[in-house]
Amino acid sequence: MSDQKLTPQSEDFNEWYNTLVLRADLADYGPTRGTMIIKPYGWTLWENIKAQLDKRFKATGHVNAGFPMFIPQNFLTKEAQHVEGFAPELAVVTVGGAKELEEPLVVRPTSETMIGHAYAKWIKSYRDLPLLINLWNSVVRWELRTKLFLRTTEFWWQEGHTAHATAEEGEFETRQMLDVYEDFARNEAAIPVIKGRKTEAEKFAGADTTYTIEAMMKDRKALQSGTSHNLGQNFAKAFDIQYLDQNNEQQHCWTTSWGLSTRFIGAIIMTHGDDNGLVLPPRLAPHQVVIVPIYRKDKEKEAVMEAVERLNKALIAADIRVIVDRREGLTPGFKYNDWELRGVPVRMEVGPRDVKKNACALARRDVPGRDGKVFVDQENIAQTVQDLLDDIQASLLARATEFRDSNIVDVSSYDEMKTVIEAGQWARAWWCGNTEDEKKIKEETGATTRCFPFDQPEGDGTCIYTGQPASEVVLFAKAY
Repeated sequence: MSDQKLTPQSEDFNEWYNTLVLRADLADYGPTRGTMIIKPYGWTLWENIKAQLDKRFKATGHVNAGFPMFIPQNFLTKEAQHVEGFAPELAVVTVGGAKELEEPLVVRPTSETMIGHAYAKWIKSYRDLPLLINLWNSVVRWELRTKLFLRTTEFWWQEGHTAHATAEEGEFETRQMLDVYEDFARNEAAIPVIKGRKTEAEKFAGADTTYTIEAMMKDRKALQSGTSHNLGQNFAKAFDIQYLDQNNEQQHCWTTSWGLSTRFIGAIIMTHGDDNGLVLPPRLAPHQVVIVPIYRKDKEKEAVMEAVERLNKALIAADIRVIVDRREGLTPGFKYNDWELRGVPVRMEVGPRDVKKNACALARRDVPGRDGKVFVDQENIAQTVQDLLDDIQASLLARATEFRDSNIVDVSSYDEMKTVIEAGQWARAWWCGNTEDEKKIKEETGATTRCFPFDQPEGDGTCIYTGQPASEVVLFAKAY
């Protein structure tokens, strides 16, 4: 199927995305409504994401653990905002072992309540703090409208859960983990996310404050790509998570939670992909290089494959992720298109003429056609390829940043904002509105507040909706 053209992004972005996820062998639809099968190519991409995040989590003192997926229903009723926020999305088990359960079990939509129950048992003294745990698991949320990677009934993620002795430590943790997400997105995925604070209407159910990283897709819609929540003492009081402080007095802990999911794969697809398929950032790509041998006769094959094996070993020795396309009966052109669809950053072509010249061709995925192809010497090939991969990584980030910045427009009136939103761009505006105002704007424009960016202009302004003085600007956009 890889030789079939994708629907151009400009013609139908949604169709382009849906078709690409299937044809590039990232995922397939599961047999249960709204579920997703992540195929090996997509799972390897997720493993690479996990590895980069896990390294960062452990560098900041966090450890991994595993918690049950079944949560007693009464746990979710202990924190009022939490149960209200998640009630419409819950999957509930009422029968087990052919018997009706005494109490229904909720299939984990997120783990704050289970964590709260455990932390209340584990934390007794200030010496037990901080407690810094991360989970790698799947969760279930009964979505009505689903889309592979972006919104599925079951999805995979990490969820961090921490407990602290003071409000200041809890806030530091919340902001620190948002910085970790931003660093990962920018430096590994080449996605220039915007860090900011969610409005009251958009924050996590049960949190005091929610921070977010927001990314702009190629159709200029926003994608919430990771969130970090300061839970204050809400869950600590609901689950009685207390510790004995240094003055021998009982205190409630301050807790946080933060998560990034397989939705981020959707962000990579829609930030970098083009009409020919995926364009994967080298640092996360399952294969950084594909070697395509080119030959017609057996005599040519022997010489070409000898060179290919030598080049392959050199790249592997340099820790470059490489695959040799050994498939028989397929033309080089078919293979080029196939690997282009899959977004491999560099394609290496080795033919009889290249062998004689001790050379090879390198084609970069981010620059289609002849402009992206160079002929290089086989000597010192690992360093040559690594330099090219670094250049591609930087180029993808620069391109995405330029696209994002050129599509964020400062507006000074509600009419101007509506015009910008209708044009498919993001509007940056002074804002002091409330939840009801947000609802009205969403009904009238289809746009939502994405965040109050940390990068704020100096001084004050006038709210575009109420006309009242405002101290912060907010980003409005249509979103996934």
